[in-house]
Amino acid sequence: MADEIWHMNRFRVGIGNDIHRLVEGRKLILGGVEISYERGLLGHSDGDSLTHAITDALLGAAALGDIGAHFSDLDPRWAGADSLVFLRHASGLLEERGFEIANVDATILAERPKMAPHLAKMKTKLAEAMGIGQSQINIKAKTNEGLDAIGCGDAIGAQAVALIVADDLTPAKLSVDEELEMIEKMIAEFESKR
Repeated sequence: MADEIWHMNRFRVGIGNDIHRLVEGRKLILGGVEISYERGLLGHSDGDSLTHAITDALLGAAALGDIGAHFSDLDPRWAGADSLVFLRHASGLLEERGFEIANVDATILAERPKMAPHLAKMKTKLAEAMGIGQSQINIKAKTNEGLDAIGCGDAIGAQAVALIVADDLTPAKLSVDEELEMIEKMIAEFESKR
């Protein structure tokens, strides 16, 4: 019965959520876009909470864990990493398992700076990293109306929902060696951009 249910479940949904504290001495990067601001997001990587939330939504939809399972914040290889590398990796894992990204809807939660001038560029970068069209991604920005750390301007968060579709109703599984080989390729790509 469980196998029959899986075969009927061609559409899968994932939810992602991320938040990072704003601190001095860091660049503010959201959706792969550097935004001029006096503070940036604290994180082991570049702290891009929008890209992290989308990555988690994709991984969750495919039942592949979360971003920390693939890119530990204890691993020095990911110190200062471009979060678009994580998103490309998650998108690649979906493709290898027979999934396509149908659409992504994401919301940035930030009191300041204003995000509207940057949304189009974020959309372009994120769509490119996922290998999807811009009509398949929506990005919004909201304030927290002065409430909690986000509303006080001390943090920026993001939420994302992703819908994926199975091409092949029996997605292939990668061996541990294949997964490690894929990660090593990503590391080489990241190092070449440093």
